Amino acid sequence: MAPRILLARHGQTEWSLSGKHTGRTDVPLLEEGRRGAKSLGERLHRPPFDGLADAEIRTSPLARARETCELAGFGERAERWDTLMEWDYGAYEGLTPAEIQSVRPGWLIWRDGVPGGESLAEVTARADEVVTWARSADRDVLVFAHGHILRSIGARWLGLPLDFAARIRLNPTSLSVLGWAYGEPAIESWNDLGHLAG
Repeated sequence: MAPRILLARHGQTEWSLSGKHTGRTDVPLLEEGRRGAKSLGERLHRPPFDGLADAEIRTSPLARARETCELAGFGERAERWDTLMEWDYGAYEGLTPAEIQSVRPGWLIWRDGVPGGESLAEVTARADEVVTWARSADRDVLVFAHGHILRSIGARWLGLPLDFAARIRLNPTSLSVLGWAYGEPAIESWNDLGHLAG
């Protein structure tokens, strides 16, 4: 079996709810985010995933991703990995896109980057490191991380430039699966929120 990578975005936080860029600030999950993480875990422990017994699991060290991983039932199996941390937004940390565009009209992070934070090349390199790791062995992997780094991993899995990530939204507590079709990297599912229904 060719390896797949399952991407779990952390649960809802106060900053993700308001649209603030949350890079390295350790914002805790809201109660809604904790409930969503438990629902995600229940889904991953039912067919067709069945707890992903053979999968390798890694999580961002930031609290919102770690707690999502733990509440989903994978905390004891997960290895913390700094490469999965969210984009370092530098001067734009804690700001909404509207606030940034009020001083920098037309700004798009995927094209224009951020002052005082990580460059587009640095984020690309981190995403490439995750893709290389995920493809390195004959087993699935599951990662718990953040919106922009997971979107970056999605773009790079497909062999596309980082700015493709602007076109693939990702909600809190979503599940995405990247795999293969006809021998080529493919999206199996993206931004799946089925476990939150009802």
